[in-house]
Amino acid sequence: MDIVVLAGGLSSERDVSFKSGTMVAKALRNRGHRALVLDVFMGYSDAECDVTDIFENSEGNSVKVADIPTEAPDIDAIIASRADKSPSFFGPNVIKICQMADIVFMALHGGDGESGKVQAAFDLYGIKYTGNDYVSSAISMSKQLTKNVFERVGVPTPAGTSLKKEDRAGFKFEKYPCIVKPNCGGSSIGVTIVENPTELDAALDAAFEWEDEVVIEQFIKGREFSDGVIEGKALPVIEIAPKQGFYDYKNKYAAGSAVETCPAEISPEATAQMQKFAEKAFVSLGLTTYARMDFMMDEDGNMYCLEANTLPGMTPTSLLPQEAAQVGMDFEDLCEHLIQVSLKKYR
Repeated sequence: MDIVVLAGGLSSERDVSFKSGTMVAKALRNRGHRALVLDVFMGYSDAECDVTDIFENSEGNSVKVADIPTEAPDIDAIIASRADKSPSFFGPNVIKICQMADIVFMALHGGDGESGKVQAAFDLYGIKYTGNDYVSSAISMSKQLTKNVFERVGVPTPAGTSLKKEDRAGFKFEKYPCIVKPNCGGSSIGVTIVENPTELDAALDAAFEWEDEVVIEQFIKGREFSDGVIEGKALPVIEIAPKQGFYDYKNKYAAGSAVETCPAEISPEATAQMQKFAEKAFVSLGLTTYARMDFMMDEDGNMYCLEANTLPGMTPTSLLPQEAAQVGMDFEDLCEHLIQVSLKKYR
């Protein structure tokens, strides 16, 4: 197949997305596909590339990136660097190239790529894509909406509230420690653990740098886990243990900063319970293809589902591929399988 691996965009996870896209494209080429890594925001001008035969040299025409930087990207500088200065999220020829493909593999993370907006646009343009539909993507992108759904169906989640920037004056949170994070952010960017009320303002400042709505919730001290779900079936659970601090942006992407254990070393009963919650969360959010649920387990063994990731990281060492490997699905198998699962939406 001719496959666009769509990456980049304007979210705080732009660089992470490129890494996912590069690894997915390599895996798909090894399976005989012509896979092109395309920056959804920058695209290709007619002067840069003849898009009519862009798949003839898909590897040569793909975006080239280095390893993930330790700092989040400067989004304003990226916007300013686009030559056509268009306000469109889609760069030059992006829609045209995606329409030429048999399917678009969504390697976008966060922002408009994971919020359902791109999915909705592709539906209107008749473009096939991997992952979930625009409605379930939009609900899952909002941490507060996700928490509302979890509370309604009985998936345990930390107690908390959301706050919009215009309502900030006079805001108080009663229970400490708590955690403050952007409502739609990812990769732990803008996230702060707040020990007492005097630290709250600085934490809100850090989160509001990224968006105009934040979530403030109970901080769960304990162990961190994640569980991928494909077509409603949970994979083995993985545990993530940062060597220092919590699982922030640096610990996620700096080599050797965290110890990841799969299958997680917890009891069979605890494993089954977490998988059950992951599957219930998946169904309750209306997800149908694949996603990854993040969990905390406190010192008393109580589990809390934090959020759903509808386009989880996709490098061989990312969490979802590690879990899939435990059931005999290597990285190339997984990339191929996610395409086949996603194509079922169109049958």
